[in-house]
Amino acid sequence: MNSSPHIDSTPQAEFVVVSLKSAVATITLNRPDVLNAINDQMRAELIAAFEWADASVAVKAVVLTGEGRGFCSGGDVGGMKERLSAPSGKVAFNGWRRQKSTHKGVAAIYGLTKPVIAAMNGAAFGLGLDMALACDFIIAAKGAKMAMSFVKRGLVSDGGGMYFLPRRVGLVKAKELILTGRTIEAEEALGISLVDRVADSERLLFEAQQWAEELSQGSPAAIALTKAILNQTFESSADQIFALGREAQAICYTTEEHRSSVEQFLNKSK
Repeated sequence: MNSSPHIDSTPQAEFVVVSLKSAVATITLNRPDVLNAINDQMRAELIAAFEWADASVAVKAVVLTGEGRGFCSGGDVGGMKERLSAPSGKVAFNGWRRQKSTHKGVAAIYGLTKPVIAAMNGAAFGLGLDMALACDFIIAAKGAKMAMSFVKRGLVSDGGGMYFLPRRVGLVKAKELILTGRTIEAEEALGISLVDRVADSERLLFEAQQWAEELSQGSPAAIALTKAILNQTFESSADQIFALGREAQAICYTTEEHRSSVEQFLNKSK
């Protein structure tokens, strides 16, 4: 007998909590005692949650947030401690495997075929900020603090921040934020387009979920194809984007949503 959960039932996990309401899945990082720092188990559970959300027909949008005072404080320092005590001959390969898992998680967020909003309820540092940047949109609580803090640990941004951040704030500002590792608050982040909206903390999740509903009213196929093409815009030529658009439109012509919309319009015209 197949004991795996039904694809539309929310997955159960220890460090990642998933709920579903009005076709919006809320994925909550759940290690509040360490400001939702990411360990290996949370990383695996996060990947599973996003893979479920991508596959589930019941989900039309996702909100990613954190439990307690923080959104995500980054990688778990415990893992860093283990790395320092590992035999020198294994440090690089162990790090490579962990990075591969990290990038799989970030890719699951960035590549989701549905709108994704980061509801930044508190501190977002290092990998936590990288994950927020991988989302399509960011709404932050007033006063929420964030930093590309890698340089202060002698590290580079390893969760996609060096790709995502320049696309939001421009290359020069991205260099300044990454090279200094300085902490900024939501209001400054809004001014430089690092975040898209700011809300009172008590209304943050509600506003994120309402926004997610607004963004997901269109045809699932049209939304998925549009996201996939837009995510390639800066790396592609105009001709390449036009070609991708033609292919996507051919698919959209065949969808029930398109046919139904056209038929309704024609019937109204009559």
